[in-house]
Amino acid sequence: MSEFGQAVRHFWTLDWSATHLNHGSYGATPKPVLAAQDQARQDMERAIGDFFSRQLPKRMRAAAAELADYLGAERDDVVFVDNATAGAQSVIGSIELQPGDEILINDQTYNAVKNIARHEAARAGARVVEVMFPFPVADDGTSIVDALTAGLSERTRLVILDHITSATAVVMPIERLIAASHATGALVLVDGAHAPGQVALDLTALGADFYTGNCHKWLAAPKGAAFLWARREHQPWLHPPVISHGLGRGFVAEFDWTGTHDPSGYLAVPAALAFRQTFGDSRIKSRNRALAETAGAYLAQAWTTRLGGPASLAGSMRMIELPLASGAAPDVRLKLWQDHRIDVPVNALAGGLWVRISAQLYNEMDDYRRLAAAVPSL
Repeated sequence: MSEFGQAVRHFWTLDWSATHLNHGSYGATPKPVLAAQDQARQDMERAIGDFFSRQLPKRMRAAAAELADYLGAERDDVVFVDNATAGAQSVIGSIELQPGDEILINDQTYNAVKNIARHEAARAGARVVEVMFPFPVADDGTSIVDALTAGLSERTRLVILDHITSATAVVMPIERLIAASHATGALVLVDGAHAPGQVALDLTALGADFYTGNCHKWLAAPKGAAFLWARREHQPWLHPPVISHGLGRGFVAEFDWTGTHDPSGYLAVPAALAFRQTFGDSRIKSRNRALAETAGAYLAQAWTTRLGGPASLAGSMRMIELPLASGAAPDVRLKLWQDHRIDVPVNALAGGLWVRISAQLYNEMDDYRRLAAAVPSL
């Protein structure tokens, strides 16, 4: 028996009568990490005043230190936010845009972040420029870099890049995209919602100005645990979406306290990192990437369709075209769930319907065989 797949499913509370191929959307928190979150809640409720006024500041920074070490960053350059969208709002909302400034996004930018860019640009009289990225991707990412470069101008103030796109599961050639953006003098915000736990990260070396990512997806932390990293020179003018008592007292002070809320998800991040280390962080990433690649190739062959890009631009998720006419993606997804108990996202892209599969430790090839067999019935 494999040491993964069914052998580790007891760590999760998922209903195993269903097939779960959608880890990328929301994650799934293992029981030991939920237990650490419960302990943090008990600590909070046992002595509310002492917890919030004396324990929490130290515990938040201790948790941030462990996360920063994992991300290749310094402790006080990392703050917690509820999700990557909140991190993006913090950055985009803090930039003092001027009339005529441009924010460069692309057609695969996460829709919530697109809306933030449009909202903040409209308030300032600035403009959002959206470029089209190729999909499926047929090369090493050069076509993506070329598409971005074509949209840059001397008016580009901010470039927003997904490290791994939600819509297409493509691992972007992020270093090249950052370098191209900086060549025009633009700031770069990387939306790394899907990246931590899928790909290796060294935020200090990456070169972006800002990086926000989720811990609840591939790092196995509870929901409501994400982070924002910023270069030191930008931190003085960054503010959280909720302004509170820390205003003017520095990056950490502003973000670590935005009002009374349940911080147990943040405090459970070290337990999530420890859970991953029981299997080996690099080993998890390699295993999941290999399973996603094998499963993607299997499905494309079974359906006589195509993959969304080369293995060099893939992580623990894969896009595979469905052998169905382009139609209502939500209907197809709903039928897969209702008729076959398979949870997998379906997107309408490039003139067809595509599924985005995820590969987490609890998945095995039989999960993808069930998907392959279910699709012809649609």
